[in-house]
Amino acid sequence: MSSRGRIFAIVALSAVVASGVVVVGVLATRNDVPPTPKVRSGRPPLSLDLALRTDPQARALRRALRLYAAKRYADAATIFRRHGSLEAQVGAALTERPVDAASRLQQLEAEHQRSSLVTLHLGLALYWLRRNDEALTAWRTAAQLQPDTPYAVRAEDFLHPRFAPGLPRFVPSFPSPPRIRALPPAQQLAALRRAAAVGGAREKLLYGVALQQLDRPVSAERQFAAAARVAPGDADARVAAAVGRFDKANPAAAFSRLGPLTRVFPHAQTVRFHLGLLLLWSAQVTEARNQLSEARAEGPKTALGTQATQYLEALRRLGTN
Repeated sequence: MSSRGRIFAIVALSAVVASGVVVVGVLATRNDVPPTPKVRSGRPPLSLDLALRTDPQARALRRALRLYAAKRYADAATIFRRHGSLEAQVGAALTERPVDAASRLQQLEAEHQRSSLVTLHLGLALYWLRRNDEALTAWRTAAQLQPDTPYAVRAEDFLHPRFAPGLPRFVPSFPSPPRIRALPPAQQLAALRRAAAVGGAREKLLYGVALQQLDRPVSAERQFAAAARVAPGDADARVAAAVGRFDKANPAAAFSRLGPLTRVFPHAQTVRFHLGLLLLWSAQVTEARNQLSEARAEGPKTALGTQATQYLEALRRLGTN
């Protein structure tokens, strides 16, 4: 495994590490696009955002996604073509040969000029044809059209491959209420939304975390910023507002807010932990290790201390320098 691969393997632990404190999990049936496709045989990766949907079409599309991932393209196409949604049309297009997929997606782009879903996958089809410059243009467009979508997040992965895929997520230092954790995912999200509308900083932070997990970064940032306005003296709220500003095109937007908090909250574990997380996301491993070690020292048995230990242990096992 390359050094970059080891780094990204560590970062991939974030979803597991955070699972004890986040509220709404990313569905296991969602197919995330890998950060750098290296093999252009077969078909491009397919990523459909079905979020928390449980309707019949969503269930069918998840089956088709599993078939697609198993390279059973004809079987996947049969399911996709039964449905008329834009997600199904994109899926059906990618089951075709790459040259035909690109042609079909160009038609869909002309019909849906504001769709990051279409433009992201057009970029993938073009990349599979080794039309790299056109692919980059498509991904830039996808990132700009609908920035508050998983498709924009995936496009940013391709535009900035030196970063880990996806976006770093804020991890609260407090748990969500048991009454909310007991609800089914869609009801959790609704309950969190209602609580955030009338509640204080913690309620807004928990709703923001849920939005982050659904790859709604713009909406999540708004909740984190609102929490910081309500409670400017709260370390969690201030850290979340900084983390929510993380932008691969301009990482300083987050670091410039988060770094100074080490002086404002010199013993707040959340500051050092999230500095380590953002540094790890940026492949700055030595600095990340230092910050995570400081976070652990502030309280090794807390939730954040335990998670910092898990990251540090993963770094040690993988021998990442």
